[in-house]
Amino acid sequence: MRPARGATTMGSMSDDRRDASTATDGPRAAAGRRPRVVVVGGGFAGIHAVKGLRDLPVDVTLVDRRNFHLFQPLTYQVATGALSAGEVAYPLRAMFRAARNVSVLQAEVAGFDLAARRVELAIEPGLPAVRSLDYDTLIVAAGSSYSYFGHDEWAAAAPEVKSLESALAARARILTAFERAEMLQDEALRQAELTFVVVGGGPTGVEMAGQIGELARSTLPSDFRAIDSRHARILLVEATERLLGTFPPSLSAKAAVALEQLGVTPMLDRMVVGVDATGVDVQAPDGSTERLEARTVIWAAGVRASSLAGRMGELAGAEVDRAGRLTVEADLSLPGHPEVFALGDMVRVRDGRTGEVVTLPGVAPVAIQQGRYAARVVGDRLQGRAVKPFRYHDKGNLATIGRARAVADLHVLRLSGFPAWVTWLIVHLWYLVGFQNRLLVLIRWWLDFATRWRGARLITGVPVSPGAAADGAPARVEGRSRQSVR
Repeated sequence: MRPARGATTMGSMSDDRRDASTATDGPRAAAGRRPRVVVVGGGFAGIHAVKGLRDLPVDVTLVDRRNFHLFQPLTYQVATGALSAGEVAYPLRAMFRAARNVSVLQAEVAGFDLAARRVELAIEPGLPAVRSLDYDTLIVAAGSSYSYFGHDEWAAAAPEVKSLESALAARARILTAFERAEMLQDEALRQAELTFVVVGGGPTGVEMAGQIGELARSTLPSDFRAIDSRHARILLVEATERLLGTFPPSLSAKAAVALEQLGVTPMLDRMVVGVDATGVDVQAPDGSTERLEARTVIWAAGVRASSLAGRMGELAGAEVDRAGRLTVEADLSLPGHPEVFALGDMVRVRDGRTGEVVTLPGVAPVAIQQGRYAARVVGDRLQGRAVKPFRYHDKGNLATIGRARAVADLHVLRLSGFPAWVTWLIVHLWYLVGFQNRLLVLIRWWLDFATRWRGARLITGVPVSPGAAADGAPARVEGRSRQSVR
């Protein structure tokens, strides 16, 4: 049990003008109250920042548009029925219920007033609710989404699996494809339903393609009568010359072999130039295009920072790159605003020694280390201690392909196959939030390994219409269009 702190009052979340602060570079507050820290984002960076702040003499408000923390490295397993949604998410209020100096608000951030040190919330007009949060220190970790490279219209036909809603929508599409193929009599339409295209050969794409391969070849064959799910065609499209580009070439090659054993066909050096409800157009290096008839496309390529990064950059006159990432100082602070920190996928970091701007990998360990660092900076400033620049400690990279198949680049050691898979399991269980979630996920993984059973194969919100199946029209899925863990 953590020591009790003075409870955060609604006075720190008012519409009144904030008390003048004498601080220009830290969380010092006006006389008579404790410093107020607002953390935007309940992802890895945000929750680890709050964990580091809960033992400090500050009042913390965590704001997120969801009421839960999502373990994004495993959302693709929700999309393929290996795990249930509740096993990869944890309520934010439950996470910090013992921290009396931490308040949680479910709200959308509309913008910032850096001069007044205020966070503006998007509240329905006329609703008598909190509309702004005053702060002495602001920590923004709003994350990122997948980029469709200027073709946002593709999102309707090619959902991603970065959010829980989109993972559930993808699961409905994948499972509905098999159901509809079972009812179709036209072989061409049936094959289109049983063709799955995954765009992006990074860890998420590789893991997603491998899971679909296992689902088709190990879990579903005995469930259907008119079709053989093992004949499903799974295509993994990657624009570069090899999969897992951040891994050593030897591990990329082993991953490709493991995927092929699961029935996945890597399509390398192929750029997606078109996506619609009936398939994907890909372009080869020689400029020729090929049409892939497929009713299910999953997007796992490209990253775009949260729009909040652009807003902060505009307000502070800070650099923003083509992917929308905000450039921050070596201590992760916003240029010209040392009281504001930006973390995670939405930032690039300026090296304190060379001045060079570094783009760190968009993976969970980077966000976790930055969240912990930001909390330490707040504590150091309270004590008047000097602040050292942020340094990322890279412990390696992991990706799983399927049951007992994985690759692990631990720098001093490179693993593949079963040893890499066990390493992957241990690391992901370690980072997963909540003892109950860890236990449930461990049990599900053990059952999957022993019996190849996936108990979360539920189609929700998407009726399977015999009429729609007969004409081959794609299923309509209502829902919104990873990070590796080290």
